[in-house]
Amino acid sequence: MTILLLTLYILIGAYFAGLIGSLTGLGGGVVIIPLLTLVLGIDIHYAIGASLVSVIATSSGSAAAYVKEGITNMRLGMFLEIATTTGAVLGAYLASYIPATFIAILFGLILLFSAIMSFVKKNTLADPVSSKPATWLKLGSSFPDEGKQIQYGVRNIFGGFGLMSFAGMISGLLGIGSGSLKVVAMDNIMRIPFKVSTTTSNFMIGVTAAASAVVYLQRGYIDPGLSMPVVLGVVLGAVTGSKILVKANTKSLKIIFAIVISVIGIQMIYKGLSGKI
Repeated sequence: MTILLLTLYILIGAYFAGLIGSLTGLGGGVVIIPLLTLVLGIDIHYAIGASLVSVIATSSGSAAAYVKEGITNMRLGMFLEIATTTGAVLGAYLASYIPATFIAILFGLILLFSAIMSFVKKNTLADPVSSKPATWLKLGSSFPDEGKQIQYGVRNIFGGFGLMSFAGMISGLLGIGSGSLKVVAMDNIMRIPFKVSTTTSNFMIGVTAAASAVVYLQRGYIDPGLSMPVVLGVVLGAVTGSKILVKANTKSLKIIFAIVISVIGIQMIYKGLSGKI
């Protein structure tokens, strides 16, 4: 296979990865890494490095729009980024010493977890009362909804902080935004409205990925020739996905998403257990 043909395959695959990632809200990493490793046979560490660069690009673009609309809680995001970046650096450091087979199995398990979480009922109610630590840190805020400003509080910041550290470590280890874990921390543990938790998670993903990418770059796992078509394809796919999402049926998307990543997750676990990755 020539370099030009390989680049074209990566570009097309990354486009569909970005499209699926945009429609599901989990980013293109959950698709692009299995594509590069299972289909094209690229070393998983280089696949993770390219995925991290694409996560930074897509997160930066969409996060700016959400911040402008006043939905993202930047103060909360900056506080929780202390946990995610610390975990991300640790995860990226450990990735060099953990066997590729174990990383593949863990990646598959995270995908299956994400499929299950897509059907869990989300917290849409806003409770204006914050816990004492959250009040002291002024983490509560408001967001626009149907022409009104909805006030909400923040609870259990220490539990959320702990899960965010784990989410950051998974992000650094696997090269994904680990958005599902971040949303679980804010939505289920800290009791933040789902609309705020998803946008704040998107804001944080780019910073988390950037922290991990530094370690991968130092270890030589970020190849510009691989990262360029991945980033370009994922960004174009994400733009297309955002336009489709407006008219798409949410229930149908959840079913398609759950089926796709479940199949990929099982395949990654099988490859990891059989030592074929």
